[in-house]
Amino acid sequence: MDCCFWEGIWCDQDTGHVIGLNLSSSYLLGSINFNNSLFHLFHLQHLNLAFNDFNYSKISFTFANLTSLTYLNLSNSFFLGQIPFELSRLTSLSTLGLAPYYDLFFPKKGWLELKRPNLRSLLENLTSLEYLHLSSTEISSRIPSTLANMSSLRSIHLGDCGLFGEFPMAIFQLPKLQVLILYENLGFTGNLPEFQFHNQLMVLGVEFTSFSGKLPASIGMLSSLEYLSASNCNFSSLLPPSLGNLTKLQFLALDSNSFNGTIEIDTFLSSNT
Repeated sequence: MDCCFWEGIWCDQDTGHVIGLNLSSSYLLGSINFNNSLFHLFHLQHLNLAFNDFNYSKISFTFANLTSLTYLNLSNSFFLGQIPFELSRLTSLSTLGLAPYYDLFFPKKGWLELKRPNLRSLLENLTSLEYLHLSSTEISSRIPSTLANMSSLRSIHLGDCGLFGEFPMAIFQLPKLQVLILYENLGFTGNLPEFQFHNQLMVLGVEFTSFSGKLPASIGMLSSLEYLSASNCNFSSLLPPSLGNLTKLQFLALDSNSFNGTIEIDTFLSSNT
């Protein structure tokens, strides 16, 4: 039987080569060894193995053999240990999802690590990335300023990664950025910038960080913003009335800061209905 007709597999219509595998939530169990036949699918462009159970095995360095990949998602699949440096050779990637399964009862057991190589080394050659999802990966470093040079980025998920130091302000100005998730990096310091009208942010989550300063009045210029979470930080300023300009906002959390002032709630609610 031609595997190109199997569910979750798609092939190039001209050559017949397998170019896509979507095996997410497929009850896969065990480990993927370096000599697995998967790594002979050299024309593969899309690989989704998310939400399976690979039994706390390591991510094989031979994923790097799949040099045509533009999409790689291994999230929530019980991988453990150091993310291999060889993944940095997948220079065509536009999507990289490595968020580990988080074991509530044994939290350290469920973590991937990105230390040797570090975040900077992994991303150095991945200049086409649009979606970077590494939340709950144990990185424990500063965020590289070079991330601000990755102009294709649309979505950054780096929540609960043990990041520390000052957040590079220029990342907020990435021209295509729509999602920025940084929650639960308690050592993360920084301020929110003066936003520009053309900013495309839809989701901004900096809760449980050490971000401080003011909530700028220019936040009201984020016309696409749907989610804003900045609770449990060190902000201290007047709440800008321009929050009422966020007509697409669906979620707002600003508690456990030192904000003062008032917002006319009727005006705010009427502009968001």
